[in-house]
Amino acid sequence: MASTTSPPPSTDTGDHPRHLLRGFLSPEACKELEFVHRSCGTAGYRPSVVSTSLPHLAATGCGHLLLPFVPIRERLRDAVELFFSCEFDLFIEFTGLISWCKGASIGWHSDDNKPYLRQRAFTAVCYLNDHGKDYKGGILQFQDGYPSSIVPVAGDVVIYTADNRNVHRVDEVTEGERLTLTLWFTRDSAYDEDPKLLRFLSQMSLSCEPASQNYIPVPASDNMYWFAYDESGFDIRCARVHVLGFNFHMNSDEDNTSVLPAEDDPIELLGKQLQLGRGDEVFHKIFSNSLHALQVVQFYYWKAPDLALRREQTAVDAETVCHPIIHPSRGTELRLPCDHVLAETIFGTYNNAGFAFDWNDFTVAAAMWKNYSEELKRKLSTRLPYWLSSETIFVVDSSELQICVYGTKQ
Repeated sequence: MASTTSPPPSTDTGDHPRHLLRGFLSPEACKELEFVHRSCGTAGYRPSVVSTSLPHLAATGCGHLLLPFVPIRERLRDAVELFFSCEFDLFIEFTGLISWCKGASIGWHSDDNKPYLRQRAFTAVCYLNDHGKDYKGGILQFQDGYPSSIVPVAGDVVIYTADNRNVHRVDEVTEGERLTLTLWFTRDSAYDEDPKLLRFLSQMSLSCEPASQNYIPVPASDNMYWFAYDESGFDIRCARVHVLGFNFHMNSDEDNTSVLPAEDDPIELLGKQLQLGRGDEVFHKIFSNSLHALQVVQFYYWKAPDLALRREQTAVDAETVCHPIIHPSRGTELRLPCDHVLAETIFGTYNNAGFAFDWNDFTVAAAMWKNYSEELKRKLSTRLPYWLSSETIFVVDSSELQICVYGTKQ
């Protein structure tokens, strides 16, 4: 009789409690979180790491981008409470998107191994891209128990206790970018991240005029985007657009002089109005700042396969064709301090995208991004009063929502 090999166990209910949840997140949820991270991330807490925390989103005018996290956080908390049979209130201490890039690793440790981390009780790590396809290295390994190692697959989640029953390490990422959504849970309400998030959201809501485009991101301090690597480095915003084939250009409006005072510090230009170019062509749209442009670029790459497929499958007549306005560059490209070779080594290149770039699709994506952002902003404005009244962030039942218009509930 031929021998059969059983798959490795996905659960340890003994001395090293942990559980692997396969396919917990949908492919579309993974792609949406990847879009958020690649358009908002800053230099991380350790070398070769890029991170996007929820407070950072709220503080940079991107509070509406918290919405995709809300149902995932609830589902993860439910999964943790169920598996670990929690008979106590569980609070989310931290929610963040973290990418480990070439050279990143961490040795054996538990997630509560510092005095200031003792409040952590459980960990959830959600994998958003695939080992082998999107990056190499970066395997999660546990010192004892099973599963003894996790080969990341997009959509899978591993949950485990944050104490010394689950000492683990992550081996070095040798190529690509390993992207995760990571949450830590605590029993101590003093470390609940929701009140801090709600303060940020409330302050940002009060500071925005109703008629303004308050979904436009506001860059953080420039030093937060500097990715240092050995003795070189790059601005993450510049690198993200460069590896996708774009570059930043000065606003071509002849009456605009806002870029001139910053000539001594080119990085400051990233906080001002600018345009996007590709090769010798410049897209006509003027963006409020580099993060605004970067979000549109990343949104395009999120939606580009669907847009290309739609274009190929649909017989488009002349009335529905987009006609983007493209100008020659004429020396307007911003000369910014960015090691492009290093950026391509860390983040890869757009040549691996798997589809051909199309300005028509990009124009459609720019309009889609605006609609997407406006819709999330609208949803945030209707949910925020419920969150503030309960002092927690949760999925509000649509049947309970009341749309407030000029102070009147309808």
